[in-house]
Amino acid sequence: MQTIGPQKDSAAWIIQTWAAFILSVSMTTFGIVNLPVDNWIKGFMGMGLSFSVGSTFTLAKTTRDLHEARRLTSRIDEAKVEKLLSQHDPLSLK
Repeated sequence: MQTIGPQKDSAAWIIQTWAAFILSVSMTTFGIVNLPVDNWIKGFMGMGLSFSVGSTFTLAKTTRDLHEARRLTSRIDEAKVEKLLSQHDPLSLK
């Protein structure tokens, strides 16, 4: 039986993902601030950006939680099958 432990990401990968996130949000914010439009339009676009970022975090967390729940359920089912198989003796005459 193969035990699947938590996957460890490298430090370089973590730095790269955070840098990409910070860069993308910063550049989008910079673009919104420098738009040649009224402040209420900039505010509207800023709220859209913040809602998009927030919903992205929520979606990522929900997807991760579903994956972990399925993995746990799969491991529990696998343990039940192994227990049943270990208790079964095909040579016994019951």
